Amino acid sequence: MDGVLLIDKPAGMGSAEVVRRVKRLVKPAKVGHLGTLDPFATGLLPILIGEATKIAQFLEHQAKRYEGVIALGAQTDTLDPTGEVVSSAPVPRLDQGRLDEIARLFTGEFEQVPPVFSAIKRAGVPLYKLARRGVEQPPPAPRMVRVTELRLIPEGADRLRFWLQCATGMYVRALARDVGTALNTAAHLTALRRVATGGFSIAQALPLDEAIGALTHGPVPPLIGLTEALADMPAIEADRETARQIRNGDISGLLERVRIGQGAIKVVCAGALVAVAQFGPERRLALARVFGH
Repeated sequence: MDGVLLIDKPAGMGSAEVVRRVKRLVKPAKVGHLGTLDPFATGLLPILIGEATKIAQFLEHQAKRYEGVIALGAQTDTLDPTGEVVSSAPVPRLDQGRLDEIARLFTGEFEQVPPVFSAIKRAGVPLYKLARRGVEQPPPAPRMVRVTELRLIPEGADRLRFWLQCATGMYVRALARDVGTALNTAAHLTALRRVATGGFSIAQALPLDEAIGALTHGPVPPLIGLTEALADMPAIEADRETARQIRNGDISGLLERVRIGQGAIKVVCAGALVAVAQFGPERRLALARVFGH
C-alpha cells in the first residue's frame, strides 16, 4: 500500500497517535506524516504510507492554510488552551480598522520568537520538556517566518477569528501572542484548524474514525498516488527501458534530456513515479529518491 491518506484529525489527539493507529493497520508498510498538529488542533494531516514516506522531503516545506480563534485578555504558558494563565490584561474595543493594520504588520517576512513550549532543542533537550520540569530558561532565539495572508475579524468582545496562509516554520500560537501584544492586551490561541497544506485540502480528507474503519473492514480509503502528490513538481516522461536504467542508478538517459536547471524534477513512466532528481552544486543533476524497486 503506497500513497497519501488525508486525515481530518480530531481534537485531543497528537499527530504521532494518528500515525500509530494507521500503522497498526497497514503493516509492514512504513507510515509518516506531514506537519505536526498540536493535540488541541484539528484539521488536515497528510499521512504518508509505504513509498510515499520517501516524498516527505519534497512536501514538508509547502505553504499551509489555517483558520482559528484567538482569545484576548489572558495569556497561557503554552500559548494555547491547554496551559495555565500566566498574565491577563484588559481587552480594548475591537476596531476593524486597527485589526486590519495589525494583520498587515504580520504579513510578509518578519522575526518571530517561538514559544517556550516547543520542540526546539536546547543542549539536545526539547524546550517543552524543560518547561514542564519548571526549568527557567531564556526565550528561544527569534527566527524569520513568512505570512502571505492574514485576516482578523472580531468575534464578540474578546475573541478574534483569523484566516492565515503561511510558510512552514510558523508558530501560530506565537502569532496569537504577538497579535495580543499589538493590541496592548494578553492573548492565546484557543482554536486552530488546518484547512490546506500544499496542494492538499481539508475537503479531500476523511475523519479519522472513518479512515480507521475503512482500513479495518474495507474498502481501503482512496489514497493519493505519488505522482499526483507531487503535482506541482516539473515532470519528465520516461520509457520503460529508461525507467529500468534509472531504478538501477543509471541516469545517463535522463542527463541526455535535462542538461541545466534547478530545483527538483520527477521522472514518470506510464503514470508511475520512477524517481525524483535534484540539481545540486554546480547545477549537476543527481537522483534524490528512487521508487518502485
